[in-house]
Amino acid sequence: MNAPSSAKVIPFDEPTLFPRAPRTLEETGLPLLFLVELAAKLLFVRGQLRLTELSQQLRLPATVLESLLAFMRAERLCEVIRRGETDGDILYELTDAGRIRAAEYLNRCKYAGAAPVGLTAYVAQVERQSVTKMRVTREDVNEAFRGLIIKPEVRDQLGAAMGSGRALFMYGPAGAGKTYLAERLALLLDGDVAVPHAILVDGEIIQVFDPLIHSPVEDDQRPAVLDNLMRPDLRWVRCRRPVAITGGELTLRMLDLDYDASTGFYQAPPHVKANNGLFVVDDLGRQLVTPEQLMNRWIVPMDRHHDYLALHSGTKFTLPFDVVLVFSTNLMPSDVADPAFLRRLGYKIHIGPMNEDEYRNIFTRVCEERGVPFDEGAFQTLLNDYHAVHGQPLLACYPRDLVNQIADLARYLGEPARLTPDALHWAWHNYFATR
Repeated sequence: MNAPSSAKVIPFDEPTLFPRAPRTLEETGLPLLFLVELAAKLLFVRGQLRLTELSQQLRLPATVLESLLAFMRAERLCEVIRRGETDGDILYELTDAGRIRAAEYLNRCKYAGAAPVGLTAYVAQVERQSVTKMRVTREDVNEAFRGLIIKPEVRDQLGAAMGSGRALFMYGPAGAGKTYLAERLALLLDGDVAVPHAILVDGEIIQVFDPLIHSPVEDDQRPAVLDNLMRPDLRWVRCRRPVAITGGELTLRMLDLDYDASTGFYQAPPHVKANNGLFVVDDLGRQLVTPEQLMNRWIVPMDRHHDYLALHSGTKFTLPFDVVLVFSTNLMPSDVADPAFLRRLGYKIHIGPMNEDEYRNIFTRVCEERGVPFDEGAFQTLLNDYHAVHGQPLLACYPRDLVNQIADLARYLGEPARLTPDALHWAWHNYFATR
């Protein structure tokens, strides 16, 4: 059953950009027979259900479901078991013929949850709440990075990059703080977005909402109201802009639709789940695929802002590619991509070693957090006798790692933790495996 190409797009609640609930079967944007199949599967799995319960499970208004259930009753697929005081209390159950039909439906696809939205409606909603429409100011960046020791020029680069919505490439030595900064960029994502439980493409269900990526806004759950025609469409979940982070486990296959033959429906790839938000590829170069392969996979989506996906039936379609794509790597840009791809990376930001004052500030803060008194003489010993002698740059990760080792030793010995030359010597040689 194909989704109609001219599916009606439901208007939005202007202040929140949230889709309004459909008032008719036509306004769901879904084929009638698909809705029959979904309702029959739910009744088969749950048994007898009231109209209000069907509405809550399918996330469709009861007034819309009344028309659907009337059609199913006329086709002898379901029947009324008991009538209550209100229409919402009517109890429905499948007929014998309905159970046979529902078993066939479940054998093909076991999805029996919230009704999906049509592809047309999904594309329109993603475009309406595009991440490129965010405005990021210096004040926003200062608030997000409050308490961090970060070079002013790097702070401004990150802020401008997030405001542009273009891809950014953070590179520099391991331990410079690239991953931490990439994760901190999530604080610059502004506003809520509507995320569908699932979308319907060419009769196939693609699950989009993922609790590991999407954080629902607390007031999104609203009680069912039978006669409120202006209520929001609960097939969509109001969420904060999503953040997806992937690392060495990323493969090219993960960037395609994930079809589960045992359930008969799809999971959207992570960059689709991250639409309207942030998608971080951490430790680029440590994946099983080469950086060149990943770059080639994304060169068209980055340029045209949409991605091409395919169903197992062979049907191909496009979805928006509306993410701030962040690459974090220890490699130089010229080592991971050719000039054609680097041109599409809006920002190449180097995250490097710190100067002595910045390093001291971090060291002091870490000592305060761990209850280790800071000692300037010991700190100078660290700079002169260890960093300088061994050629180790002043990276952001070292203060916390070294002070943690000193605190660990003190706890083991049952003594107060102190920043002494002996303690630094012990921590340094443990950490860097030197003699």
